[in-house]
Amino acid sequence: MKKLFFAAAIAVFGFTTVNAQDDTTEFGFGEGNVFVEGSLGFSSTNDKNFDTKSNAFNITPKVGYFLNDDLAVGVQLDFGTAKTSVSGTDTSKNSNVGIGAFGRYYFLDLGKRFKTYTEFGVGYNTLDDKISDVKVNSIGAGLDLGLNYFVKENIALTFGLDNVLAYSSTKVDVSGAKATNSFEFGVGEVNNPFGGTAKFGVLFVF
Repeated sequence: MKKLFFAAAIAVFGFTTVNAQDDTTEFGFGEGNVFVEGSLGFSSTNDKNFDTKSNAFNITPKVGYFLNDDLAVGVQLDFGTAKTSVSGTDTSKNSNVGIGAFGRYYFLDLGKRFKTYTEFGVGYNTLDDKISDVKVNSIGAGLDLGLNYFVKENIALTFGLDNVLAYSSTKVDVSGAKATNSFEFGVGEVNNPFGGTAKFGVLFVF
């Protein structure tokens, strides 16, 4: 009986200690921290009125440096693919590569592990359409919204909406072609009222 009581006491003490450590753990960022993040984005539409389907996928690796506890600046790359088909026939099939810079500001903590942010970025992108054999170059700027959930002190999951607010200037790589400018504000569906393109990723803090 004494041994059983002693074992139970050790188990309770161990559980209490683990909880106490978790209660005192600080999740977040500090001045001088560096983060590496890889995010996945996707979108899909299916217009049954015109038998049109479109799918897009992109991956965005980025590196950021914290100037203070809330503000980070960094660089990012962008790789993506997109396809549109009408009545089962591909009408566009393209790939894109981009590079850019960003500033990210964390403005709200939702508990200890959830950190929300807004991010402003500028970049250059080139797109190659395999169906029409046309290249398009563009520059743009966009405002994103995001959320990090810390699973450990230095690892967090990312969920975000890209280009909730966006501006772009695109030009077809053809002699004499003029640029097309566009401004967009993300007006989404019922299940995505903020608009933008959903993305998921993982963030590592150093």
